[in-house]
Amino acid sequence: MSKQAFDRKIAEIDALLSAPEETAVAQLGRALKDRNNFLVAKAATVAGKRQLQSLTPELIAAFDRLMRDPVKNDPQCWGKNAISKTLKDLEHTGPAVFLRGIAHVQMEPVWGKHVDTAGTLRGTCAQALVGCHLDGLETLTYLTDLLSDPEKPVRIDAALAIAQLSAREGVLPLRLKALVGDSEPEVVGHCFSALLSLSPRESLGFVAKFLGSQDHDLRMEAAGALADSREPEAVDYLNQFWRGQTDPDVKRAVLTLLAGSPQLAAAEFLFGVLQEASGQTAVDALTALSNSRYRTQFQERVIALVGEKKDRVLAGILAVEFDRL
Repeated sequence: MSKQAFDRKIAEIDALLSAPEETAVAQLGRALKDRNNFLVAKAATVAGKRQLQSLTPELIAAFDRLMRDPVKNDPQCWGKNAISKTLKDLEHTGPAVFLRGIAHVQMEPVWGKHVDTAGTLRGTCAQALVGCHLDGLETLTYLTDLLSDPEKPVRIDAALAIAQLSAREGVLPLRLKALVGDSEPEVVGHCFSALLSLSPRESLGFVAKFLGSQDHDLRMEAAGALADSREPEAVDYLNQFWRGQTDPDVKRAVLTLLAGSPQLAAAEFLFGVLQEASGQTAVDALTALSNSRYRTQFQERVIALVGEKKDRVLAGILAVEFDRL
C-alpha cells in the first residue's frame, strides 16, 4: 500500500467519528478486517469513542484473527491493544477475549534482541476482567498471578484491578506482594494504595510500618499512599514520620505529598509547620499549602501569619503562589 493510499484510509476512518451511525458501523466493520494492524487499531478506537456496541462481534473476530501468527499480523500489538481497550470501554462482559489477552506474550525482534510487546495488552485485559461474568475468586486468582508478571506496568495494572474488584479477599495477595517486595518500589506503592482502598482502617498500620523501611523509595511510596488516604490517622502517621526525619529532601517530599491530601487535617499540619519553622522548611510548607485543595480556606490565615513573620522570602512566595501583592 502506498503512503498516499494509507493516509487516505486513515483520514476516512477518522471521518467516521462524525458520520451517521449506520455509515460508521458499516465502514468500521470493513476496516476491522483490514490486513494492516494499524488501520484495525484506528477503526477499533473510533468504535470505542462512538460507543458502537453493535460492532462487538467484529471486534472479537478481528482480535481472533490478529492472534494468529501475531508477530506477523499484529506487530507491536497495536490492533489487539486497541480492540481490548475498546471492548473494555464498551463494557463487554464476556471473559474469553480478556483471558486470552492476559496470557499472551509476544516476543518480537528489536535492535538485535527479542522483547515482549504484549505488556499493555495484558494490563488492559487484567482491568477488563473485573467487569466480566466471572466468579470473583477466579478473577482474583488471575489477577494474583499477574502481580508477578515480568513487566512492571502489568504488575501495577493487576494491583489496580484487584482494588477495583472490591473483594476483601484481595487484601491477602496485596499484603503478600508488599511483604515479598518488588524490584520496582512503585509496584509496591500501588499495592499500598489498593490496600488502603479495599480495607482502609485495617491497612493503615500495615502500610505505616513501611515508613521505617531501610529502602528510601519504599518509605516514600508508603508516605504517598498514606497521603492519599481519607483515614484521619494517616495524617498522624505522616506527622510522626516527618518529625523523625533529618534529611531536608525527605521532609520537603512529605510536605509536597501532604499538599495533595484530601484531608483538611493535612492542610492544618502544613499550616502548623509554617507557624513553627523558619528558613527553607517554612518555604517548603508555604509552597505545599499553596498547592493544597484547601488553599482558599487558609488564605487569610496564611497572609496574617506571613505578615507576623516579616520574612521577605515568604512574602515573595505568598505574592506569587496566592496571587496576592
